[in-house]
Amino acid sequence: MNQILLISQFIVSVLLIVSVLLQQRGGSLGSAFGGSETSYASRRGVEKHIFWISVILVIVFIALALLNFLA
Repeated sequence: MNQILLISQFIVSVLLIVSVLLQQRGGSLGSAFGGSETSYASRRGVEKHIFWISVILVIVFIALALLNFLA
């Protein structure tokens, strides 16, 4: 049981990392060096789905971490 929880937590963590890296931010690399042009837009289409998938993966990851802790 403990091995299944560890493997599933590892898989969820990799999926979470991928989903976070797929998300786009409003600013580009120029904003890191003092660029003042920033715009915030609402998420639409695929960006919205990736955002909600990452939220669900965070919840699953926390639940698996708690189950691993209690088991």
